[in-house]
Amino acid sequence: MSRRRRESYSDDEDDSSRHKRRRTSDDVNIEDRLDSLITRVGEKSTSSLESNLEGLASVLEADLPNYKDKIIKILCDCVIYLPEKITVYTTLVGLLNAKNYNCGGEFTELIVRNLKDYLKTGKFEDARMTVRFIADLVNCHVLVAGSVLQMFDNLIEVTLEDNIPQVRSDFYVYAVLSALPYVGRELFEKKEQELNKLLQTIENYISKRHHIHVPSLRVWSSDDPHPQEEYLDCLWAQIKNLRNNKWMEKQISRPYNAFDSVLCDALQHTLPQIIPPSHNDEIKYPLPMVVFRIFDYTDVPEGTVLPGSHAIERYLIEEHLQKIIDSNFLERKECAAALLSFPTKNKLPLNYIIIETLFAELFNLPKERHLELFYGVLLIELCKLQPSTMPQVLAQATEMLFERIDTMHTICIERFVNWFSYHLSMFQFRWSWDDWSVCLEQDPNNPKPRFVHEVLHKILRLSYHQRVMESVPESFHCLLPLKPQPCYKYEQEGAGSLPGTMKAHALMSAIKSKCTPEEAAQILKELPSDMSDDNDLSFNPLKIDVFVSTLLYLGSKSFSHSFAALAKFHPLLKSLAETEESQIYLLKTLYSVWKSHQQMLVVLVDKLLRTQIVECSAVANWLFSDSMKQDFISGYLWEIMHSTIKKMSKQVDKLQKEVDEGRDRLDAQRRRAADGLDMDGYDEDIPTTEMIDRMEEKLESAISQQKSLFLIIFQRFIILLTEHLARCESEGIDYNTAWYKWVIERLQQVFLQHHTLVYKYVMTLEELLFTSNIDIHILEVFQQFCSLRS
Repeated sequence: MSRRRRESYSDDEDDSSRHKRRRTSDDVNIEDRLDSLITRVGEKSTSSLESNLEGLASVLEADLPNYKDKIIKILCDCVIYLPEKITVYTTLVGLLNAKNYNCGGEFTELIVRNLKDYLKTGKFEDARMTVRFIADLVNCHVLVAGSVLQMFDNLIEVTLEDNIPQVRSDFYVYAVLSALPYVGRELFEKKEQELNKLLQTIENYISKRHHIHVPSLRVWSSDDPHPQEEYLDCLWAQIKNLRNNKWMEKQISRPYNAFDSVLCDALQHTLPQIIPPSHNDEIKYPLPMVVFRIFDYTDVPEGTVLPGSHAIERYLIEEHLQKIIDSNFLERKECAAALLSFPTKNKLPLNYIIIETLFAELFNLPKERHLELFYGVLLIELCKLQPSTMPQVLAQATEMLFERIDTMHTICIERFVNWFSYHLSMFQFRWSWDDWSVCLEQDPNNPKPRFVHEVLHKILRLSYHQRVMESVPESFHCLLPLKPQPCYKYEQEGAGSLPGTMKAHALMSAIKSKCTPEEAAQILKELPSDMSDDNDLSFNPLKIDVFVSTLLYLGSKSFSHSFAALAKFHPLLKSLAETEESQIYLLKTLYSVWKSHQQMLVVLVDKLLRTQIVECSAVANWLFSDSMKQDFISGYLWEIMHSTIKKMSKQVDKLQKEVDEGRDRLDAQRRRAADGLDMDGYDEDIPTTEMIDRMEEKLESAISQQKSLFLIIFQRFIILLTEHLARCESEGIDYNTAWYKWVIERLQQVFLQHHTLVYKYVMTLEELLFTSNIDIHILEVFQQFCSLRS
């Protein structure tokens, strides 16, 4: 090849490369355009949805030869990420199938493959939405009715399996029941006998289910005025009503009806067989739920009608709203606008249903569906968008919740406190407090006065004491928190007679003069060995009391000052609190200084844990100690408790991650060596086998500490509650006091809020603590927890 020929060839090659790059860029742009067209169909358009679908189907048909795989994938993604538009996309698939039978067949294969993968990997909500989508394809003449019924039968057969947890069979029944409103009418007309057989199998299963878990998931312990139904029982009642109405519902938008003449001529596909994967103990099935209700038709003004609790429309509306929330929860403005743009808003008391749905999510047990703060900001956004109506509905709901608070679960009261205090802070703390004056006449430990007291404490974190005092009527001042200020006993009246006062003053002067930790330790050395009659102590309580009290008092100006003080004298604090007993005493000293400032206690205990001055077990034992009895039902104490459990969990997770990554790096190195690959320049941080052994020892120690922490917490609960029940029995009085309600439900909260962690040690708890020998009231809480996954 001559030089001229080579240059010419090179030029041609460059042109070709540029052409390929340009074509690839064009492909990406077209794929982005397709994605936008499909995902946004029907949104913000002046044309009708049917017109948009018809136009989109024509555009996609033209692109099928080159972008069929991409189009099918986008449609499958929409099933999961835009489930509130399910019937829009089934219609679109129906139109494409009518134009291109092979496209419909390939879509069916992919959606079935996705369903099997979701079931195998435990993505159960994605699986449920996919089952519904597949069922709705019958209405679009994409699938034959018989094959969808066969899919339902295969899913329901799970209920006949032996030795499986109820939550497994519950999911498969729920998946079928939640799809029936979409396809029930079509199956009734074409396969009535087979449909009735399916429903009979479901009814047999529903009648045999156990309901041990229900009491632990109820928001209220009373069914007055609204029964609190288990989710599967409620949906089954709604489906039976739908069947009695000949499967006619008034809520689902069915755009495919407008294309019936086109779709009915399309060739239909038969589903390949779908068999549920075998049970696997590692798979976590969805937990059961209890349906939440605040309103009924009598609470709603005339003009629109709220569907009854057993109307399928109530279920469909609430689920649609939940899907809107799930799709938009990262953007509160878009979420609020989407909720208020609900398709059939003019036919419904939409504001009431939105408020009920949001509180249902906030109070959901064992865990709220999204962050608590999300519901606060979303409700504020809704009030901004509809200032003439939404605030009144929200106020009405708040009043109803307060009226029923005596039977509300403690976990939900806590969430109610957090939301309400935040909401008030956004509206200058204005509220009709006088309407709640009934709580002033009650025992301070009763739920109503306790709720107000906790709300005022939380408001204090978002404001300042004088502002809180001015925000409530003077009659409510008895429920106000104390002014938050430190209590330094070595400067109070009569402090001269206390042992250690002189050294406390000397220490204060030294710290103010910027002494070193060593100089502070030298001052403490001059204190006597102890300040109590207990000579068996392995630490010097007077040293801890003098040093911690003085240090915290000097750092009391702000959180930052306190943190700086703890950081500077960290080594001295560690040396004073080497044992669990000394750590508990340190925490008692912290409480004596800051008992009027709950937030400071929460923050400083968290800091002591982070800096490893105190251990998690010490915090748990301190919270159950006699010194904390007066605050035992206070919300902040349980805030500390749950934060401590989370700290322990994060420590275990961190060590587990280090072990896993270390093993992976070592295995990768061994594989490279076995393959004879050059190791020069390869990852230099390869741990040795000995290093991994040490990491595993640390992990085992942390897991042991985590198990010990739960054993401590549950054992102390059992002792506390057993003493109360025995005392009430011996005195012949009712055990079910306000104190008992708070404590037994705090026990439930530990189980529910940390159910994933606690379940790891369920066998140990059953063998060591929750045996048949303990009181049935305590044992029932454990049994309810166990039944969540059984």
